[in-house]
Amino acid sequence: MKKKRITFNSPIVLGFVIISFGVMVANYLTAGLSNQLLFLTYHSSLASPLTYVRFFTHVLGHSGWSHYISNMMYILLLGPMLEEKYGSRAIIEVILITGLMAGLANWLLFPGVGLCGASSVVFAFILMTSFTSFKEGEIPLTVILVAIIFIGQQVYEGLFVADNISNMAHIVGGIVGAVAGYTLNKKA
Repeated sequence: MKKKRITFNSPIVLGFVIISFGVMVANYLTAGLSNQLLFLTYHSSLASPLTYVRFFTHVLGHSGWSHYISNMMYILLLGPMLEEKYGSRAIIEVILITGLMAGLANWLLFPGVGLCGASSVVFAFILMTSFTSFKEGEIPLTVILVAIIFIGQQVYEGLFVADNISNMAHIVGGIVGAVAGYTLNKKA
């Protein structure tokens, strides 16, 4: 009988989950101060170097354990498949670009709102996943349906549901994921 072993199969995704867990613990231990300083993007001065850091790092911070767990479940479900198909470099680039775009959009469009969490990355991964069977000259029906349902839901919730969820970040993440999925599959 062959021995089974645990493998570190998706270094970027697993690293992201582990670092986010550490950020969550630090946020808990500092009563929210670590998120406020490093892992929450908001309309702070462009003269502060931390403003630029937070444009990227806000995807690591979460408002609470349920927020963290729900995002990490999707990332652990979708991320390893995407990392295996596209490679670690592509996945880290998607995470960084998604963080930057969502952070900038929040800074520009919602000056009174703080943004933290990996939801934008989750939605980037969801849209990227719908492109995994993409072939040149074809548009999979699944891509069209995911885009319509996803964007429709986010627009509806953004207009008619009063909650603490950034639908803008979801839409930005979805756009980044769709562009990345299309581009990466076109290269392949």
